[in-house]
Amino acid sequence: MYRRRRQYHTDPFTDLLFNALLGFTFLFMVAFVLVNPVSKLGKVNLKAEYIITLTWPSSQPDDIDLWVRDPLGQVVSYLQRDVGWLHLDRDDRGDANDVVIVDGETKVNPLNQEVVTLRGIVAGEYTVNLYYYESETQSPVTVTVQVDKVNPVLKVLYAEQIELERKLDEVTAIRFTLDEAGELRALSKLPRTLTPYRLEPNSR
Repeated sequence: MYRRRRQYHTDPFTDLLFNALLGFTFLFMVAFVLVNPVSKLGKVNLKAEYIITLTWPSSQPDDIDLWVRDPLGQVVSYLQRDVGWLHLDRDDRGDANDVVIVDGETKVNPLNQEVVTLRGIVAGEYTVNLYYYESETQSPVTVTVQVDKVNPVLKVLYAEQIELERKLDEVTAIRFTLDEAGELRALSKLPRTLTPYRLEPNSR
């Protein structure tokens, strides 16, 4: 028995609209595939609340160290690069570690800089000290210390130039107090010894 094939009648405008929608969907998917890998490459998975930076002239090969104490009494330095929420990103030893070999070619990074990141908030007082560890020039070194709040927006809380006169000098650059929300409540420059090299009776 011959059965007639069912006939479907559609509006040409509906066909045009459907094809246009299909085309836009296809273009969107292609654009998403092409753009998405680039956006992933730009992501940095690093959470920081505060950044403490120590820099000194690239022309000076001397070794200056950054020491930071948190409210719990834990101290981060080149001796211990991770304590609590504190992390020392790089121990810069002047010109001692400025040279690297890449594909057989010598590369020099003259930047003298140490950075400590505070990746979470513990309420209380933080102490930032500078230590003149090694001297190639046997001369004073002028350094710059800066404390930046980075969440939710970048804000400079403290910046100062300090002169370290001679090898083994230890100077308290700043002591700052944060509340539970991570907001600044107080600043102080009362000296406090953090290194184990020269313990003073009145250090606290």
